[in-house]
Amino acid sequence: MEMMINDAFEQYRQHDPNVGASQPLNEDEIVNDEPKEDHNGFYELLKDGSQTLYEGSKYTKLEFIIKLYHIKVLCGLSDKAMTMILDLLNDAFEKAKFPPSIYEAKKIINKLGLNYKNIDASPKHCMLYLGDDEKSLDACKHCGTSRWKPNKKKKIAAKVLRYFPLKPRLQRLFTCRKTAKDMRWHVLEDNKDGLLRHPRDGEAWKTFDLIHPEFSSDPRNVRLGLATDGFNPARTLSSTYSIWPIFLIPYNLPPWICMNHTSFILSMIIPGKQSPGNNIDVYLKPLVEELCELWSGVDTYDSSLNENFRMRAALMWTISDFPSLGILSGWNIHTGLACPTCNLDAEPCRLRNCNKWCFMGHRRFLSRNHKFRLNRVRFDGSIEERNPPLKLSGSEIFRQVEHINTTFGTGAIQNGTRKRSRQEVTQWNKRSIFFELPYWESNLLRHNLDFMHIEKNVCDNVMYTLLHEKDKSKDNLNARKDLKEMGLRPDLWPDDNGKYHLALFSLTRGTKKLFLKTLKTITVPDGYSSNISRCIDEKLNKISGLKSHDCHIIMEQLLPLAIRNLLPDHVTSILVEFCSFFRILCGKTLNLPELQLLKDRIVVTLCHLEMLFPPSFFTVMVHLTVHLIEEAKLGGPVHYRYMYPVERELGHLKSFVRNKAQPEGSIAEGYLAEESLTFCSRYIEDIETRFNRPKCVCDNPIDNETFFVSSIFPQIGKPVGACSMFTLTPMQKLQAHRYVLLNCTIVTPFVDEFREFIKRSSRGRRPSSIEIEKKVNKEFVDWFRKRVSSHLVDKDFFTVFVSNSNFQFF
Repeated sequence: MEMMINDAFEQYRQHDPNVGASQPLNEDEIVNDEPKEDHNGFYELLKDGSQTLYEGSKYTKLEFIIKLYHIKVLCGLSDKAMTMILDLLNDAFEKAKFPPSIYEAKKIINKLGLNYKNIDASPKHCMLYLGDDEKSLDACKHCGTSRWKPNKKKKIAAKVLRYFPLKPRLQRLFTCRKTAKDMRWHVLEDNKDGLLRHPRDGEAWKTFDLIHPEFSSDPRNVRLGLATDGFNPARTLSSTYSIWPIFLIPYNLPPWICMNHTSFILSMIIPGKQSPGNNIDVYLKPLVEELCELWSGVDTYDSSLNENFRMRAALMWTISDFPSLGILSGWNIHTGLACPTCNLDAEPCRLRNCNKWCFMGHRRFLSRNHKFRLNRVRFDGSIEERNPPLKLSGSEIFRQVEHINTTFGTGAIQNGTRKRSRQEVTQWNKRSIFFELPYWESNLLRHNLDFMHIEKNVCDNVMYTLLHEKDKSKDNLNARKDLKEMGLRPDLWPDDNGKYHLALFSLTRGTKKLFLKTLKTITVPDGYSSNISRCIDEKLNKISGLKSHDCHIIMEQLLPLAIRNLLPDHVTSILVEFCSFFRILCGKTLNLPELQLLKDRIVVTLCHLEMLFPPSFFTVMVHLTVHLIEEAKLGGPVHYRYMYPVERELGHLKSFVRNKAQPEGSIAEGYLAEESLTFCSRYIEDIETRFNRPKCVCDNPIDNETFFVSSIFPQIGKPVGACSMFTLTPMQKLQAHRYVLLNCTIVTPFVDEFREFIKRSSRGRRPSSIEIEKKVNKEFVDWFRKRVSSHLVDKDFFTVFVSNSNFQFF
């Protein structure tokens, strides 16, 4: 407890470089520029940390309160329930020093945490009452709206921004002895194999170090990512309330910690009920100002090296879904030039009947001598002579927006009225506030394309088009009419009565049943995915209600299996190649040479899709897949930059909402208490915390039960539930036997030997890798039986690998 308290209040301690360990300050040594109440909290905690709960108890008062509150948070107990428990304890143990209520317990625990600020905001998102000359205003200086809630006796702000200062939270990462060393992991651990497994391996990180050598000279300087999205705290779709939290992610941490729940820093809570939209820059102002101060540096104590240093921090990029990317960057994503990477170097194409923009023309990304560039008939009837669009630098983007002046707010007075004048649609809605950061222009990757939502939208396009869903398919009557107007693919045109034939990629009634049955009956390991079968209705031949992670599993694993033998071979091969692109790109490690090959493959795949699907299939989300490879080279693996962990954080914040009338306040107070407990739990080992919590399913073998354990296959895990026996067909036995052989390390040398045998046995020509693998699947089992049966010594080896006649499955 003493170590925890000292680390929590390290900013109130003096450090001497000649002294090995710092000592607590005396009352007459308190720094004058710090608030007096914070020091009082320090000494009160020291008192509670040394006071036993009762005479003879092994617990101190502070330790008991912290552990009790851990139980409340981890088990989701209400404040009322905890107060009743404390009343019972006080009644049963009269001499014990229990807090009288959970409210008093919170006051003690919050002393270990960090505070947040309430900043009044204009109800119409025009301004913050932040400056000294603005704090005294009673109405917005832009739209004239009152600052206060109407019909209230006291002055209560109509809209309040909860802002959590960043500097003390970053400083605590270094004053805490449990995390200080991890903040230098990106330099302490070398990348020996050259693979991309962390943002530090990406080109954006390395280029930032080259441009700012004074920043990279100290590995303790912090690299941050900013993530945001809106969510509805009411848990009902009928409510339109939208709250926008802003998270910061410190990328100095190692891969196994970086994206954990405990590593996310809540920076602010932008209040509802309307989404801020482009006015989000108004609320980001205090954060950007603090980031500018952190670029200059703040004095911080490093407990791992026992020294003071000048800590600096820089924002590397933002993480958001595609609509939020437009909000943060200012780029208009609702036009034919919606792709922010292509920028203005694109040709918008409007589909009149579908009433939407389509994004085709991927032949321009091919090499100059590729045959598809000259193919008129299979594409849009023209020869493609354009080069790929050049990716603009931050300086070039800034030159496009530097003269844009934006007046924020939904009620801003423009042109003498409160109505905005009708103007021509522009691609830039504003100059992003991030350009106020002195290094933002030099960042190679500023706003990430979200892999999660791109994959979700692509999966929806593919699934509903294959199933020919009436309302969601991209192949409908309007799409066929657009094909006719464009003069493309006459075989797909509708007749005068609006009737048309199914395309090659559409499933028939019979194949649709087989497709859905495959998805419904497939089983996966526990925790691998949700129950996808609940989304499938075999009677109506429909699939609905797929979540983002369901689409992730279907697109990367299940779809290639479900469409086998249901569609023509060339259609299947194109879709399987498309699925493999997402599966490879989503890996934990990435290889740069393989990424370049993958980039060429996805361009060819998109061109094949253009020859197969109608133009309405190619939404902007399908087009954005062509840019994901370049972003992976710049930023590293996608799981550091996609929205899955951010969405989980939003769901976690939603659980803090107990007062429906004040959701922002509930979230702020809940996060503050949890932040304190997260810090405390790093020092507690004899109780279940977020850092030592067991898995939901324990697969450790049961020691007191006897199982047959092979010397080749040691027992891993344990059976769960009742067993059931079933008989395999001869073909299933052969497939199971072959799978065991080809996936066991001890057999690998024999597999390699058989491959060499195939190469030597081929006469006249060298077999391709595909031909070799086909022969391995077909002939290896028989060859292996003959090869090793006369040389075997280990009985287990012979029983498991050579004989497949006694398989039993449970």
